[in-house]
Amino acid sequence: MDYNQEQKRDRKNLLWAALAVLALLNVVLLYFFYQERQENETKDTIIAAKTEEVLSTKIKFDSISVQLDAKIAEIQQLGGSVDSLISLKAQLEKDMQSLKDMNTYSARKYEDKIKNYVAILAQKDTEIVRLREELGIVTAQNEELSEKLSGLETERESLQSERQALSDSMSTFAAQNRELSEKVSLASALRAESISVNSITSKGKERDGGNYRARRIDKLKVTFKLADNPIARQNQKEIYLRVLDPNGAVLSDMATGSGAFLHNGREMIYSSKELINFTNSRQEVSIMYGRGGLPLKDGKYAVELYSEGFRIGQGEFTVK
Repeated sequence: MDYNQEQKRDRKNLLWAALAVLALLNVVLLYFFYQERQENETKDTIIAAKTEEVLSTKIKFDSISVQLDAKIAEIQQLGGSVDSLISLKAQLEKDMQSLKDMNTYSARKYEDKIKNYVAILAQKDTEIVRLREELGIVTAQNEELSEKLSGLETERESLQSERQALSDSMSTFAAQNRELSEKVSLASALRAESISVNSITSKGKERDGGNYRARRIDKLKVTFKLADNPIARQNQKEIYLRVLDPNGAVLSDMATGSGAFLHNGREMIYSSKELINFTNSRQEVSIMYGRGGLPLKDGKYAVELYSEGFRIGQGEFTVK
């Protein structure tokens, strides 16, 4: 009788140990979920700040572009050379085009560019004054300049409207960027191919084919290959195996390695799991599940494989 009581205590200790492991896993999963949410909030803040910087730089470039056009037209009228200004305008358009790539945007780099453009414009103002004096048309050019300044005021109002439109488009871009991040995450998910389920007898004999007699199944061996995925990170990954009986119930035994994991915010039971080093080499992986001495029902069984929050493959076998 003492021996039976000791066995009961051992089983109770194992049960408490398993519950403690499950509780620890839940804490770890909640911690990683919180960390990911904090990182997403930080990214949104950075995107918003960078968007404002890009908008400010775009407005400054637009203003410089208008001034360049005015100076090119005026110097041409005065008979001066505008080759350097035309080259400068081409460079300005390239810089404005590069603003569309927020990943390479550097506020310091663009501030230096703006200072250089402003300095060149100031030099051209001096050249324009000299040309006017040489041609004796300073008064006439001043009147023309007044008209151009009026036009620039109209351009300024137009730029303000463009700024609002650009702000709206940048908000759309931020939303698209988040959507793209989700698509990249989905594209980086593993994919299991060529899934097969073999049975192993109590004597270690392995059978394949997918149709097995219940009395000859001591363990199940699920084998598959991981498809090539160049954007998936090559690191350690946990792969969870779920074996579902004909009624949809998950086969599990906490004493032999079964447990729970989170999928789409919902806790799911797994039958067995395997920790692998993903090498993106179409590597073959096998996961074993021992049925724990319980007989398997006749019927069709399903197997499901999960990793990093995604279901990466599924297969089936039959017990008769």
